[in-house]
Amino acid sequence: MGARLVALLMAGGLTACAARAVPAATATFTPQQRAQVVQILRDAMKRDPSILRDAIVVLQSDNDRLEAQAQHAAITNQKNTLFDSSDPSAGNPRGNVTIVEFFDPRCPYCRQLEPMFAKFVSKDGNIRVVYKDFPILGPASELGSRALLAARLQGRYEALRQALMSSASSDFTQASIRSAAEKAGLDWPSLHRDMNSAGVRGKLVENKASAQALGIDGTPTFVIGEKIVEGADIPTIAAAVANARHDRSRDRSKPTVGLSTSVH
Repeated sequence: MGARLVALLMAGGLTACAARAVPAATATFTPQQRAQVVQILRDAMKRDPSILRDAIVVLQSDNDRLEAQAQHAAITNQKNTLFDSSDPSAGNPRGNVTIVEFFDPRCPYCRQLEPMFAKFVSKDGNIRVVYKDFPILGPASELGSRALLAARLQGRYEALRQALMSSASSDFTQASIRSAAEKAGLDWPSLHRDMNSAGVRGKLVENKASAQALGIDGTPTFVIGEKIVEGADIPTIAAAVANARHDRSRDRSKPTVGLSTSVH
């Protein structure tokens, strides 16, 4: 019957499979005919188990294709919000690839990855990083994220981010944030006032809405080119960057009609 037919049976059952493979005959299957087809498949897979293996490969390929299409559509719809110039950023502002990082300053995985990620971006030299503060681990995360966004108003976002992400404790309090902020050269009264401003709170609401639209519910999560990369390590991030650059090179070789081929 073929690996693709077996894959369709696995994904949606015999009726759905028949509808895609032989639309005209779907309604004519009797229970007896259905049982015969199932038995034929079972016998075939017993004689040649590679049919099942090939079917799984086909099914996974179809799933990957559909996921890539969904991610592309979601990223395109969120483009203006994802690459908002008002967001804090690091790296090369003119880099040929932009990495958008959704992170929580209390997330242990974010904190563990941070020094390696910073080293990777610095060594590459042609990457722009956009930070999306995305507090999902409770009030202390919210407090830390508000402090970071407020620090940007004093031009010290990166300094405070490094301090908080490398702090011995991630159980942020107003006192611990004040201490870290003052050591990082921030004016505490201004920072404290801005932490509670409508602009800072509104940016967090916007980031959460963007994450929801993209199907992001954990940290760290990266948007690289047309791909959403969750909980990544450096080799995975590097591969996604290479793919984004490859896609950019490919797209530049094609004529464009009113569309930018810049990579984000």
